[in-house]
Amino acid sequence: MVSAKSFLLAALAAGTYASPCKSLTPTLPGTGTTSLPAPAPTELFRRIAIGHGIQNYSCESSTSTPVQLGALAALYDVTPLYPGTPRTGLSKAAFDALPITTLYGQSIPLNLVDPTVNYNAVVGNPWVAPADLVLGGLPTIKFLGHHFFEIDNTPMFDLTAAGLKASVARNDSAAAPATADKGILGTGAVPWLQLTESNKNRSNGLNLVYRVVTAGGVAQSCLTTGAGVGSVPYTTFYWFYAA
Repeated sequence: MVSAKSFLLAALAAGTYASPCKSLTPTLPGTGTTSLPAPAPTELFRRIAIGHGIQNYSCESSTSTPVQLGALAALYDVTPLYPGTPRTGLSKAAFDALPITTLYGQSIPLNLVDPTVNYNAVVGNPWVAPADLVLGGLPTIKFLGHHFFEIDNTPMFDLTAAGLKASVARNDSAAAPATADKGILGTGAVPWLQLTESNKNRSNGLNLVYRVVTAGGVAQSCLTTGAGVGSVPYTTFYWFYAA
């Protein structure tokens, strides 16, 4: 597996900061083989975040199929680092490497029960104190908020630093590219998603979210974990829009 340090050094060698441009229109990435539905012209781009945390699963028995139980992640605002942003934009290589660099270059920003045994978060108290993301050779990346699933299993993005919220539901998905990083446990990269408004009156200023450029997060087999709840580290880009 290529290390995060190698990705970062390659990006830096290519020139960390992109040359400024006068007009910037962020372009949602595609998988190379298929793409999620594009945002409608009425949808306004708001933020890009790095999400770093865990995907949660349960197994009824060692012979069953893992069942998705949601996710927990800290969110960091990488909007100013988007290639072409005047003064702060990274090169495309450095920006594209951010999910992998974060996955291997930062400890999971959650309270874990026992990280020497598994990646399960402390139930009822998963969050550590908010802190900015610091990766060697890159500008400090500001803490933006949290991603979690509510009690009714509705995905929520609470961008506290921006005063924005998105309560969403899965609308479409696309398999991650074959070249996507398989993650710390080597299980594979979770699919890319389009998440649309849940219509539960919980959003504020956002109504469309994309999960793209994923690394890790696919469940281990129930044969490996046995019955119970298990978690798998992942990172990704989340793109946020508002009508």
